Amino acid sequence: MTNREVVITDKAPKAVGPYSQAIMYGDFIFTAGQIAINPATGNIIEGDFKSRVRQILSNLDIILREADSSLDNAVKLTVFLTDLSRFDELNDVFREIFSNDPPARSAVQVSDLPLGTDVEIDCIAVR
Repeated sequence: MTNREVVITDKAPKAVGPYSQAIMYGDFIFTAGQIAINPATGNIIEGDFKSRVRQILSNLDIILREADSSLDNAVKLTVFLTDLSRFDELNDVFREIFSNDPPARSAVQVSDLPLGTDVEIDCIAVR
């Protein structure tokens, strides 16, 4: 038997397909990829790239808090970008959010992302 638990919260954007916002397994939390959706409206936020990254990280933090964790306990994030030239802007936001002991991270360029957005992030964290 496993101790796999589904994480669901109304405070973060609902899944836009047949997947869970996150799965807890033991002390690990694996989130689905998040895009810059405002949980209140269900729409991608207006604003610049850095604002979208901040919204995504906020959404991830909300999901992790539902699982008794937070971004402070993130061990690995994977960032998907449609334009790798945004890498420096991404780093600026990560410096703001993860000022001490940042998690491991990968950033890869992809050809397209859901709902036409330009950045998506998923996370592995511990409780």
